[in-house]
Amino acid sequence: MAGLATGGPNVDVGLLYEVNGAARQAPQWVDTAVGLAGEYGILLALVLLVLWCWRGARRQDEPDAVESFTALVWAPLAAGLALLVNVPLREFVGRPRPFVQHDGLQVLDPGFVPGLGNAEFSFVSGHTTLAMALGAGLFVVSRKAGLVGIGLALLQGLCRVYMGVNYPTDVIGGLALGTAVVLLLAPLAMALLTPVVRAVVRSPRAGRLVRARGRALARPVGLAQPQTPPAGLAAHDKDLAA
Repeated sequence: MAGLATGGPNVDVGLLYEVNGAARQAPQWVDTAVGLAGEYGILLALVLLVLWCWRGARRQDEPDAVESFTALVWAPLAAGLALLVNVPLREFVGRPRPFVQHDGLQVLDPGFVPGLGNAEFSFVSGHTTLAMALGAGLFVVSRKAGLVGIGLALLQGLCRVYMGVNYPTDVIGGLALGTAVVLLLAPLAMALLTPVVRAVVRSPRAGRLVRARGRALARPVGLAQPQTPPAGLAAHDKDLAA
């Protein structure tokens, strides 16, 4: 742990200066765009991706819709849980932000002003943890959407290093933490959440959250199917009724 806190000359610091150094060479609009993406934009894109997957899940048959919706509920819950795990982890490691220990960094986040002592600890990157948890959660729902989400999480980590607010190892730690929380707890979470989602889908109003309007519910096993009487028997019944 002490190695993380010292921030001495190493590959981690070298990569930090290499990536952040590009901010000095890039036009101002590029720095502004990266700063907005690294602070809000990529996380917003991931939320929209979750909503897009939810829209597609509602069009599935009930069993598949329940499974997909349960996984979509787990994704943001896992992201929040990962952030909670990160709170004591940051305090335990106690690694200062890069610009606190290293001069010459271009800090693109206006919330962090070097020299004012207003920066919390750096390891692990909370933004990257949140992004990776959402991406890994989407991977449980859809492989294609999950790969897009994971790609956005990697981009999120790169932006945080470019902005000068996280070391590369902070990002790696965030990627690992987000993935571990989602995948390790997924079996338990799915087992607990699935009955709740099944109860929701049976509700006339709340069920529309899980299945689209007009999507028929699955017929319970063992329920007798309505039988169409033979044509001759139907005509005979009509004669008796007359």
